Amino acid sequence: MAILQEIQQESMQIAKDYVNEVYEAVKKRNPNESEFHQAVKEIFDSLVPVFAKHPEYMKYSVLERISEPERVIMFRVPWVDDQGKVQVNRGYRVQFNSNIGPYKGGLRFHPSVNASIIKFLGFEQIFKNSLTGQPIGGGKGGSDFDPKGKSDMEVMRFTQSFMTELCKHIGPDVDVPAGDIGVGAREIGYLFGQYKRIRGAYEAGVLTGKGLGYGGSLTRTEATGYGTVYFVEEMLKDKGLSFNGSTVVVSGSGNVSIYAIEKAHQLGAKVVACSDSNGYIYDPNGINLDTVKQLKEVERKRIQEYVLAHPEATYVEGCEGIWSINCDIALPCATQNEINEDAAKLLVANGVKAIGEGANMPSTLEAIDVFLGNNVLFGPAKATNAGGVAVSALEMAQNSSRMPWSFEEVDAKLHDIMKNIYTNSITAAEEYGQPGNLVVGANIAGFIKVADAMMAQGIV
Repeated sequence: MAILQEIQQESMQIAKDYVNEVYEAVKKRNPNESEFHQAVKEIFDSLVPVFAKHPEYMKYSVLERISEPERVIMFRVPWVDDQGKVQVNRGYRVQFNSNIGPYKGGLRFHPSVNASIIKFLGFEQIFKNSLTGQPIGGGKGGSDFDPKGKSDMEVMRFTQSFMTELCKHIGPDVDVPAGDIGVGAREIGYLFGQYKRIRGAYEAGVLTGKGLGYGGSLTRTEATGYGTVYFVEEMLKDKGLSFNGSTVVVSGSGNVSIYAIEKAHQLGAKVVACSDSNGYIYDPNGINLDTVKQLKEVERKRIQEYVLAHPEATYVEGCEGIWSINCDIALPCATQNEINEDAAKLLVANGVKAIGEGANMPSTLEAIDVFLGNNVLFGPAKATNAGGVAVSALEMAQNSSRMPWSFEEVDAKLHDIMKNIYTNSITAAEEYGQPGNLVVGANIAGFIKVADAMMAQGIV
């Protein structure tokens, strides 16, 4: 027994040394890309027991290959504003891994977009897409263009210019972009129109998140928010808890947030707060979702306008304070790194029972350590918010078959996918010595499927 333990310890140390060596090489090769480094480290640290058990992955340099994008595309996007002035933005598409299917991942239009953020999102997408069980690889793209405050004509001119270059690198069996922050139904429509115009063919499967009238899928709008709640529901069930009667705080007020609020309401929760980039609202009576939808989906106004219709609510400038509100369940659905260590400690002190990441990497590594160290149920982004890309893959399937499915059919498939992601993640965590740790479990479950495909396909 002592000899066996010694062998296991030695294997773990070899694996740990290997993972650290590859991580340092990634940092050196990609300097000044802190978001990418953060995503890589979080996943790498989880994989040590995998390499200890499967040294063949080390022999064939799976980690070195999976952390290097297959292709990085950066391009100029010139367009003309309403004053006739020429503007220039930068476009990106990172095609990270295609071993289990065509590259799949959203486009983000936001001033914060840079190579580091797109690479972190693309790297995460590999494992998120793998977890869905759908045949899709990992990719991501976007631009530092800000659609806020732009006219419809300006947005159209920009997206047409963006697609004029992007169309050279995508296709239904190559790379299938979707929406993300700053890219909604309007932007997807303009992108698809320009792609069709250039290609001279109706390739519906080239983009997902399309309008229902031209190849879109029912439930796609709701998918990420609904999927986040479905995943958290499974976490809660395992501990004899539920949304019913719980107080919930949701950050953001975009697509993910709105439909997370909607599903939480349907399951009997009271959502008392949400936010946008300027500040947050707190409504002790529970957020009126109809008002939020009118403000954000129809009028495109700021969330502070909510208090005009609901004077019992409070608006607070700045977003950090939203995590000081007492709640049973917190759903960060806004953006990366919105919950830091201090915010996590405050949530724990106020008795939070569960966290479900609706956004991409909204908790810092230090915040995650706080949650796990205090036995808070924690659903990591790559598992919890995979519902959006899962239904995107279902949209691709409908486009290929030219057969649309009903809302109920797609929603049922989404619910099953999220249950399977939870089951596979919790099982992997148990198998590799981290029972209950969904961060580790999701990373391992997502990685092994891709790693096995990489091994099967040779050194490419």
